[in-house]
Amino acid sequence: MASDLDKLLAYLEVERIDKYLFIGKSPKRPSRIFGGQVLAQALNAASRTVEGARHAHSMHAYFLRPGDPSKQIVFDVDPIRDGRSFTTRRVVAKQDGIAIFNTAISFQQPEDGLSHQSSAPAVTPPDDLESDHDYWIRLAKKDPKRFPKPTINPVERKPVDRRDLLDPDVREPVQHVWVRGCGELGDDIIRHQTLLAYMSDFALLGTALYPHPHSGWSEDIQSASLDHALWFHRPFRADEYLLYSLDSPSAEASRGFSRGSFYTREGVLVASTAQESLIRVRQ
Repeated sequence: MASDLDKLLAYLEVERIDKYLFIGKSPKRPSRIFGGQVLAQALNAASRTVEGARHAHSMHAYFLRPGDPSKQIVFDVDPIRDGRSFTTRRVVAKQDGIAIFNTAISFQQPEDGLSHQSSAPAVTPPDDLESDHDYWIRLAKKDPKRFPKPTINPVERKPVDRRDLLDPDVREPVQHVWVRGCGELGDDIIRHQTLLAYMSDFALLGTALYPHPHSGWSEDIQSASLDHALWFHRPFRADEYLLYSLDSPSAEASRGFSRGSFYTREGVLVASTAQESLIRVRQ
């Protein structure tokens, strides 16, 4: 029987119907396609059009329209450039012939060069923390009418200092979350990058809400990802714990700006993110 992670990967690893054309499907829930899903699907499609040992090192994307999970997504890959060291792909995701998302992705062949990185924050290790899955199961037992019991668990998330989403306190805009895929991914780099792209949309928007008495569950907040950037720095495994360390330097004009860094348990910086999100207070 397929694991929850296998079922997720079946959505993220899109179907190829032509050399530069792919089809993606979505789970029935949530009612609006999760941004990380489209990020991962677009990256997966583009990566499979690149030959040789070149792998993605940067991705810059815009979320244009909400996605409908009941409809397939067409991923049209444009092979803009195949250079000596770098390869560039542009991907447009469409539903009903209308663009809902676009991205530019750059790939590089392996090279040696200068190396440095920021230090990983000292936080509680994942073995001592409660997962989101167990947390929501606990809430469902207390109030089953309000909180449906989670039925799938493809990705494990363990916040270092959990914030109450229903009664959010005001905090500094910083959070740390341990994440990993719940299963074995093998050694395919594209598969690990695909899953990390999916996980990279976790918590960025929420971090921009930390200095305010709101969360993604607040009924008076209209929220959505507007754009997203992702950089891959070093090799990693998405089926081993990665610390996602996030902060939000600014929020203004109904937009929140957030940044994130992925570290291994050994403190190696493997990827970075940045995102601007819509955080509009409903009157």
